[in-house]
Formats: sequence, C-alpha cells, structure tokens
Amino acid sequence: MDFHGIDLNLLVAFDALVSERNVTRAAARVGISQPAMSAALSRLRKLFGDPLFLRSAAGLVPTPRARDMAEPLSRALRQIEHTLVKKPEFVPAEASQTFTIGLSDYPAFVLLPALLEALGQKAPGASLSVHAFTDRDHAVDLLDAGTIDAAVGVPPMHMDGRIFTRPILRDEFVTVIASNHPAARRGLNMKTWLALPHVLVSPEGERYGLVDQALARTGKRRSLALTLPQMFAVPAIIARTRMTATLMKRVALNSPASRKLVMLPPPIELPEVVFDLIWHRRGNSHPAQQWFRELIASVAASL
Repeated sequence: MDFHGIDLNLLVAFDALVSERNVTRAAARVGISQPAMSAALSRLRKLFGDPLFLRSAAGLVPTPRARDMAEPLSRALRQIEHTLVKKPEFVPAEASQTFTIGLSDYPAFVLLPALLEALGQKAPGASLSVHAFTDRDHAVDLLDAGTIDAAVGVPPMHMDGRIFTRPILRDEFVTVIASNHPAARRGLNMKTWLALPHVLVSPEGERYGLVDQALARTGKRRSLALTLPQMFAVPAIIARTRMTATLMKRVALNSPASRKLVMLPPPIELPEVVFDLIWHRRGNSHPAQQWFRELIASVAASL
C-alpha cells in the first residue's frame, strides 16, 4: 500500500480546517501553532493541486474539491482514531463538567425545565450553561466558535456538512382569541378571521410570517395590529384585547392566560413546526457530548 508520501498529520489538519473554517482555531484544535497550520495548508494545496480553502468575510470557504474530500476523509480519520485510541468512557453519575446549549425562546420554554430535571437525576455533578439566539444561523456561529456543545431551534439555512441536525420537537399552530370575544361563540371562518386585528410574532423583526406566506398563495392579506419578537407575551395580550394571533399550541396551553382564551384551528392550512437538535461535527463522536445529545432527544420525546 503506497500513499505517495502523504503525511497523516496533513489530513488531520485538513479535517480541522474543514470543521473550524479558521486557521487559528484549527491550529488550537490539533495542538499546533498558527504558523504550523498555515504551513500544513500550504503543503495540502501543493499535494492536491487545489486551493482547498478560499478566504471570505465569514472565514475559510472550502472549494468543491475540499467539500468532496471532507466527509470521506473525516470518516476515515474517525475509523483510525477508533482503531488506535481507546476513548475514555463517560460516566454520567461521576461527571462534573458544564454542558453548554443554545436555545431559542420556544425550546427554552418547553424543553429546558424537563432537561434540567433529567440532568439533575442522571448527572447530579454536572451543570448547564444556556446561550440564547434568535437568528437560526446564529446557532451555527455559536457552534463554529465552540461556544456551545449543541443547540435546539429551527433548522439553520446553511450547514456545509460540518453541522449535523436531528428533528426532536414538533408543534402545530392554533388561532387564539379572548374567550369573551363575540367570535369565540360564532366561530372563525376566513372572512371573520381576516377582519380581526392580528398579532405577529417575528423574532427576526420581519412583518411577514408563515401565516402571511400561506395567505399570499390564496391572494389574501391580513391586517397586522402588533408585531413583537417574544411569543410568550401573546396569550396575555390576546386575553385582554379584541386581537387574534396564530401561534404554536404549547405556547397557548402553557400560558397563565390560557383559561381566558379560546383555541381554534386556523382557517388556513399551515405546516407543522419542527425544532432540530443541532451540533458541530467536532463533537459528534465525543462520549460526553453524545450522551448529552441523547439526553436532550429523550427529554424532547417524553414531551
């Protein structure tokens, strides 16, 4: 077997560059200096006859050749690591580390209390650090920077193979109005619904949500009376006004104002909302992080 003088350490450097998209972070990951990583990149470019990574405002961007090689080489390196290095066993009951997680508002509200309870039962010496994000791709930035071990939120738009996802939470939309609203007795058809002032929850500040997209396909529009970034204030607002809102069912059910609301099916078909468990390739095979991800998934399944 002849690998034409290829240094295995160069492939390790390549794998780190693919994961980190940054020479300095890649060097820290494999335990070498930044100049040594730059030299390794130069040797890789010469070896493969390709630039492999191009600089951009967002960091290093892999070329098509690098993207083609990334996953096969990563699998091969993980197999070599598995064969040559026995990984330490993770014992939850003896763990004393801090796990880090990024949560958007909805999973923080729905998932976090049960997750903390389960973590306290299974790994009482461990702790949890929570980081908030609103933009779906902000979770990827936090993972790239190593700020968090995992995230739960709406699937990111851009992953490039280094970010893994797994759907773990689902919810459906309901339309809510105050229980003393005249429409609560008559019911909501499309005409009545469109005549009401609407509340839009938009974490990213847009005035055009899923409901508006669905309406646009039918040539209809609704009248927005309020746009706000936080969904959990909405049930109390609806209970005290003549407005209506279409939001996720668990938010309405778990609100203190739920007894003053009527929940109805939206008069337009809306998709189910899916929240993903999101993590970086660098932690994919780490025993403690694997356990943490399975704990998150099992708690979500119990809901």
